[in-house]
Amino acid sequence: MTSTPTAVDLNADLGEGFGAWRLGDDEALLGIVTSANVACGFHAGDPATMHRVCRAAAERGVAIGAQVGYRDLAGFGRRRIDYEFGELRDDVLYQIGALEAFCRATGDRVRYVKPHGALYNTAAVDQGQADAVVAAVLAYDPALPVLCQPGSVLFRQAEQAGLTAIGEGFADRGYLPDGRLVPRSRPDALVHDPDAVVTRATRMAADGEVVAADGTVIACQVRSICLHGDTVGAVELARAVRSGLEAASLVVRPFSRQDPAG
Repeated sequence: MTSTPTAVDLNADLGEGFGAWRLGDDEALLGIVTSANVACGFHAGDPATMHRVCRAAAERGVAIGAQVGYRDLAGFGRRRIDYEFGELRDDVLYQIGALEAFCRATGDRVRYVKPHGALYNTAAVDQGQADAVVAAVLAYDPALPVLCQPGSVLFRQAEQAGLTAIGEGFADRGYLPDGRLVPRSRPDALVHDPDAVVTRATRMAADGEVVAADGTVIACQVRSICLHGDTVGAVELARAVRSGLEAASLVVRPFSRQDPAG
């Protein structure tokens, strides 16, 4: 009997411009990825940008996720902020609701939630901030999945609260031996070689493992692969990754439309 091909999602951070400033090629990436992490106005994005990206994603059948971040436009959400629990919960809740308005205006809805930047990295190890993200999702819609690193504190807290946690892998980011991402301050934070990025994406999706910066092979069970839309050559890289996944007989589709078993 023939086994069912493994399905994997391909996501990218989109809508990260602000005002007259555009970051990345949202339109081109929406023709390649299957899920769009749309900035909700705190670390990047503005109402016009959110509306534009939601409309384009809905037209292409790309799943829309709320990419929630710290209230830090100047730092692009990449600077850690120590929040009081209720304030962070409410900031996250506010961002989900804002994006939902534009989804509804385009005939769609928010399909999942993913933290951005420093919030993503902090919630991966800090229970207080992880719990605040979880509380916001529970308050908004307990059916919304949370896209995060497998094995992280956020992943564990989301599951314990009854939410669906979706494991995510980064094909173009370096990993530490403990499974965390290499800090962006280090020169090996990003993987620049296109062939290496494609190989890493396929290995994570098919085998559930990735090679860390020190050469250690670590477990990385994922249902979604993330590529950063703000890197040089992002569109070409995304196209190569998708082609590589499909060449490996992996079905590329939104995780919101995948069977739980894969």
